Amino acid sequence: MDVGILHSKRAESNSGFVRHGRPEGTEKQSRLGKFFEQSIVARRVLLFIAMLGMCMLIGDGILTPAISVLSAMDGVRAPFPSVSKSLVEALSAIVLIVLFLLQKFGTSKVSFLFSPIMGAWTLTTPLVGIYSIIKHYPSILKAVSPHYIVHFFWRNGTEGWLSLGGTVLCITGSEALFADLGHFNRTSIQIAFLCTIYPSLVLTYAGQTAYLIRHPNDHEDGFYKFIPESIYWPMFVVATLAAIVASQSLISATFSVIKQSVVLDYFPRVKVVHTSPNKEGEVYSPEINYILMILCVAVILIFGDGKDIGNAFGVVVSLVMLITTILLTLVMIMIWRTPIALVALYFCVFFVMEGVYVSAVFTKIPEGGWIPFAISIILAFIMFGWFYGRQRKMEYELTHKINLDRLEALLSEPGIHRVPGLCFFYTNIQDGLTPILGHYIKNMRSLHKVTVFTTLRYLLVPKVAPHERIVVNKLGLKGIYGCVIQYGYADSLNHEGDDLVTQVTNVLIAHLRTWSSFSLPGSPEEVYQEVAYIEEAKLAGVVHIRGKTRFYISDSCGWFDRILLGFYEVLHKNCRSALPALGVPLPQRIEVGMLYEA
Repeated sequence: MDVGILHSKRAESNSGFVRHGRPEGTEKQSRLGKFFEQSIVARRVLLFIAMLGMCMLIGDGILTPAISVLSAMDGVRAPFPSVSKSLVEALSAIVLIVLFLLQKFGTSKVSFLFSPIMGAWTLTTPLVGIYSIIKHYPSILKAVSPHYIVHFFWRNGTEGWLSLGGTVLCITGSEALFADLGHFNRTSIQIAFLCTIYPSLVLTYAGQTAYLIRHPNDHEDGFYKFIPESIYWPMFVVATLAAIVASQSLISATFSVIKQSVVLDYFPRVKVVHTSPNKEGEVYSPEINYILMILCVAVILIFGDGKDIGNAFGVVVSLVMLITTILLTLVMIMIWRTPIALVALYFCVFFVMEGVYVSAVFTKIPEGGWIPFAISIILAFIMFGWFYGRQRKMEYELTHKINLDRLEALLSEPGIHRVPGLCFFYTNIQDGLTPILGHYIKNMRSLHKVTVFTTLRYLLVPKVAPHERIVVNKLGLKGIYGCVIQYGYADSLNHEGDDLVTQVTNVLIAHLRTWSSFSLPGSPEEVYQEVAYIEEAKLAGVVHIRGKTRFYISDSCGWFDRILLGFYEVLHKNCRSALPALGVPLPQRIEVGMLYEA
């Protein structure tokens, strides 16, 4: 569906390469799809909802490690009441710092520990729960019957509805299942949940409830209180390790969603490293990792009260689930073409259930629920500032782009020389050449004898086939060629610069020979001369030129542009460049500066 906002992404929809994996028979658009393509307001609302969901999910990645580790470490205080809350917070912060410092090694390096830890957790907690059920209240399992929850709401009314704000924490973690899909397949997740996780949770909660029926005053720490003293410390160790694994899940989810936003140009460029050569979902970002670490530690030290963090956690989890339901419903209608009856069934069940939870947790906003909104406002400002700056830059480049006729006129001007060498001139415009080219030719009064205008194009596929990775064409002027380097979200662009040059020139020479045998009226000697021309230019030296643009914010700009474009310039100045990802050697890089008038 062509429902993007940025021109660079919308322009790519005209290419056949973007349509990989599209099911047959889906060429005809749905009415809802046409509505979104024709309405800029609808697309902006959709963008806002998606941005809000992403910001909330990043907030989830901050709050989950904080509350998980803090609640687990709080078990130290039960056998040692003299231990202060400040000491527990400090220990939790140390554990989190160590966890974040280990992220650079990738989950694959430590994942062999995850299964034993989660296996121990899902086995031991229900065993303790069964012991508690037998000892305290054997008939507690009848509470699984829906009759009791209906009776509970009928009896308690508004109070029962407000209590949902506390129970929402029982379903946290399921909002990050997409991160698990980067490591495991769907069937394995379903089997693990239905056969181990769900029975374990039911027995554990039933055991805690059975204990609390007999000891109602222990409700503030129902988990550690219901554990028998003889196995307290082993369970403390298992609970702490399980909290770390739970934290890892949301940290991985945050890396994953930020990586997707970066490649789609909705988030400032940060370094993204694939920590596993086989699993595309295992990614790591150093900058995001350390920012998350600082924010997690700050949340623990500033909001040490578990209740405030728990309320914030409930708000963010329920909102992420609700937004996911809305967006998935749109996907079901516009992309999957699911029968409308099934869509309505899915939407009504999940939207009503999650909507009730969201309405309940919103009452917790004054009691810590405001924390994720504060985080989301900051993140949304960063995302929208970057998005707005990129949009304005694309609009300028599309308005002032150089076509082949204009390039031919520039090169034919007196005093313009074609200097020896092979030049890769990077441009992000699909149907023209960057305005920086005209700026460069006018001021340098030259252009290399062989110039390849290169575009990096992100495709919505895991990997691009080797024969489709590099696409070249002759642009009609002597020594002027176009090249598109295509990559998927699991492809690595860390080519060595010389290797990239060799690949492109080889594809270009093969293209010229193929073209000559099918469509060129010229003789093979002409093709041979052109190939020799390219080889000679390559031997003379290779240079990679990219633009380094920034906005010139004049006095005539309004306050909105002044604020957002100024903020975009700060982000752009401090984010990573797109060119180093290609492994281009430093001596071969040239950056051409140009001011875009806002």
